[in-house]
Amino acid sequence: MGEIYTLITGASSGFGRSIAQKLAPARKLILAGRNTEKLEAVRQTCEAPERHLLWVRDLSQIDRVGEDLASWLSTKDIGVDHFIHSAGITGDLIARAVEMSVVSRVFNVNLFSAMEIIRPLVQKRVNKGALRSITLISSISGKLGGKAISIYSASKGAVNALTRALAVELAPAIRVNAVLPGYIETEMTKASFTHPEFVEFLKATYPLGLGRPDDVADAVEFLASDRARWITGQEIIVDGGRSIS
Repeated sequence: MGEIYTLITGASSGFGRSIAQKLAPARKLILAGRNTEKLEAVRQTCEAPERHLLWVRDLSQIDRVGEDLASWLSTKDIGVDHFIHSAGITGDLIARAVEMSVVSRVFNVNLFSAMEIIRPLVQKRVNKGALRSITLISSISGKLGGKAISIYSASKGAVNALTRALAVELAPAIRVNAVLPGYIETEMTKASFTHPEFVEFLKATYPLGLGRPDDVADAVEFLASDRARWITGQEIIVDGGRSIS
């Protein structure tokens, strides 16, 4: 096996982009997403863009995701030491209007694609034992209730459960943790932030005020570092105190 990289899904926007920019100075990255142009734009904002790779894949279509990744890694003769799953979508629907096609898409992106990617990364014949940590981006919605977010909340609750189970199964070689952000403005949520009354509601209910994608990236950077060597199976909440308010 040749060089070792850190794999970030959802790297074309939001938390994934901030995580890529945060980690780029110290790591070689695989930026994964479904849009080549957006991924390339993010790569150009990263330090030393020439050393980072793009893996273009629509994670809402999970057929052969694991096999495709294994083949791609083999072709490049590279390995992955840290996997950060930042890909995510919402799918807000009230209970009486739930459509199973939406449920499938949300779970494919938020949960099942992560499981598909993890499968080859923990196989020694594919990744040669290179993997050291997994960080899954979840949400406080996986722990708190809310209107019209049952699908999203269920997918993130499953991510939290997956984190705990894999932390036990993959120890001591691989650490597995989740980061649970609060409501932060990204491309996925920016429409909500155009409503002044909603922004004021957030400011009133988040003790530390509004957060930024960088706040999530800082937590991910820590969890993927040796400073977190004795931390696994944890749900690290990054929400400005919202979940205790």
